[in-house]
Amino acid sequence: PVLLKTYIVEDNATIRENLMGTLEELAKVTTVGTAETEKEGTDWLTDRTHVWDLAIVDLYLKQGSGMGILAACQKRLPQQKMVVLSNYVTPDVRKRCAQLGVDAVFDKSNEIEALVDFCLQHGRSLG
Repeated sequence: PVLLKTYIVEDNATIRENLMGTLEELAKVTTVGTAETEKEGTDWLTDRTHVWDLAIVDLYLKQGSGMGILAACQKRLPQQKMVVLSNYVTPDVRKRCAQLGVDAVFDKSNEIEALVDFCLQHGRSLG
């Protein structure tokens, strides 16, 4: 199986480390970078020299918002998937994410398994 090159935007270090460990173990993911702010995430993800397959973005960050990153990445390559992983998943948030072209939205509290499944499925599609 293909190792998904994944970029994680999450400002909570504990959550970020746990997420990286879980996804690397269960979902055939390798982390190619991380960010804690909107600017860091946007700068890295929109730099065409960086290679990535999946971006996992939290909405509430130390500076800025995940929504700004999602908006900046609308013109990504077709095989580059963007998902939101947040504690604040409401119908309005899901709708706004869909408008920004997000591939999936997951709730941190109860949808980690669904995120793992999404990663595995995306990896198979690239393989």
